[in-house]
Amino acid sequence: MPESKMKPWTDVSAHLVDVAMGRKPADLVVRNGKWVNVHSGEIIPASDIAIAEGRFAYCGPDADHCIGPDTKVVDAQGRYLVPGLCDAHMHVESGMVTVTEFTRAVVPYGTTSMFIDPHEIANVLGLKGVRLMHDEAEAMPVNVYVQMPSCVPSAPGLENAGAALGPEEIAEAMNWPNIIGLGEVMNFPGVAANDPIMRGAIDATVRAGKTVGGHYASPDLGLPFHGYVAGGPEDDHEGTRAEDAIARVRQGMKAMLRLGSAWYDVAEQIKAVTEQGLDPRSFILCTDDCHSGTLVNDGHMDRVVRHAIEQGLKPVTAIQMATLNTAQHFGLERELGSITPGRRADFLLVSDLAALTIDAVYGRGVKLAENGKLIADIPAYAYPDSAKNTVNLKSKLTAQRFQIDAPSGANEVNARVIGVVENQAPTKALEATLNVKDGMVEMDRKNDVCQIALVERHRATGGVTNAFVSGFGYTKDCAIASTVAHDSHHMIVVGTNHGDMAMAANRLAAVGGGVCMVSQGEELAMVEMPIAGLMSDERAEIVAAKAEILTAAMREMGCTLNNAYMQHSLLALVVIPELRISDEGLIDVRTFEKVDLFL
Repeated sequence: MPESKMKPWTDVSAHLVDVAMGRKPADLVVRNGKWVNVHSGEIIPASDIAIAEGRFAYCGPDADHCIGPDTKVVDAQGRYLVPGLCDAHMHVESGMVTVTEFTRAVVPYGTTSMFIDPHEIANVLGLKGVRLMHDEAEAMPVNVYVQMPSCVPSAPGLENAGAALGPEEIAEAMNWPNIIGLGEVMNFPGVAANDPIMRGAIDATVRAGKTVGGHYASPDLGLPFHGYVAGGPEDDHEGTRAEDAIARVRQGMKAMLRLGSAWYDVAEQIKAVTEQGLDPRSFILCTDDCHSGTLVNDGHMDRVVRHAIEQGLKPVTAIQMATLNTAQHFGLERELGSITPGRRADFLLVSDLAALTIDAVYGRGVKLAENGKLIADIPAYAYPDSAKNTVNLKSKLTAQRFQIDAPSGANEVNARVIGVVENQAPTKALEATLNVKDGMVEMDRKNDVCQIALVERHRATGGVTNAFVSGFGYTKDCAIASTVAHDSHHMIVVGTNHGDMAMAANRLAAVGGGVCMVSQGEELAMVEMPIAGLMSDERAEIVAAKAEILTAAMREMGCTLNNAYMQHSLLALVVIPELRISDEGLIDVRTFEKVDLFL
């Protein structure tokens, strides 16, 4: 396991004092900047910063006394000195790439700290997979902290993942050097019911003195919500309304507002600050999640901060929500989140604060990116063969496996339908009247009802769950299959044609996982993800190019949703209402019960 590149503050504190006093020279001095001070909420002109041992030693009006013959001096030329941005909640696997490639992609956008929850790989490879990502994260030149996955599987009894983690494994991981807390506790009914597994996981985290991440994906702010908060989760990113953010903050939680590739939850919730006047220090910005196309083409946390400013926040306030607020929440205020002495020297040179125009990015006092381009060498990270070849089908799938038998003698059926909601994680529980032909239930392409199937891929059981979905708008014969299927990560196939559904599924099995789209027997797009069926081993820009081809193919087939692939990948997430699919069947997440396909 690689050692952290950062020396503990206690090992270098005396040296930092000497530099601040002018007794020893700094490694780097940045002069003539506008200091964005997130502690005081000020922008302080004509400021200098001095850096030694990868940490800030002096921040003030004149660092001339810190300059020695070998000190590198940079003239900020009046630009803003902004703390490096933090992503408080995210899943690297959703970027389709490894931690290394994710880091390479986001550093040019000013992200210098990430708090990752690898519960995707945990659902496939268990504790071994978490350790792989933990060790890779430690090798990064920026700060990548790991939250131990809390719910593997996410909803016991309603799905079967490739692995299971309990309180014992969580307690073990709390001793790992790079574990910062417990990942989002998605089993919110279990917390409210004092489920012993949930209690054990949370208690182990609290005993270790670490942060408990939350996930309350319900609009019900009554007793179940109060029971959940009493159970220990300290933050939540599942709110979509201003009242959601207000309720969480009033209960002592941090409201995490997310803007990812497909979830646009900042604009409504930030009204709690801009219109209701709540204290912004209880609000944190995050992505949860961005895929590779967004990362390469649109940005990362800079995009979220910019969006928050556009909603009416002062730039300093928005930056606080992506820096100091995050660091304090995870107990890292002495390490991260501000340009102040002792903290890691993660900072940005910004020429336009409101537009957050980032000219240069420094991590631990080293320039990592300039003018939107990575200049640091971050070597590729090799995953072992044991993390690959995880798509296990009992046999090759045929078109017949995706046919849905109608009840005996029926000419039409009234079926439950999963309704996709654009730009939000929740779905709708819809109903549709569908025709029956030759004993098989037909799709209704005219009314945007196509088929969804979940193919078991961990234990080669041969199981296929068939149901219906609406909202993608496919108008042609096609199918898209993905082994990214939060959180159990079986294979999801959505299509208008059974033959295409079978072909897409079989292609993914052949390449070891990823996402594939076919139409009338022709492969239109493929993003190979051989690492646990979740991540590519290629560079982020290559993956992004393949993802662009996928997006174009989905549009060609009639889908106009923003970031439809992200919507697709969440259709098996049985901890977010209203209706989902699992290897156990169709799940009504409002009641956490399995329901019949036909009403």
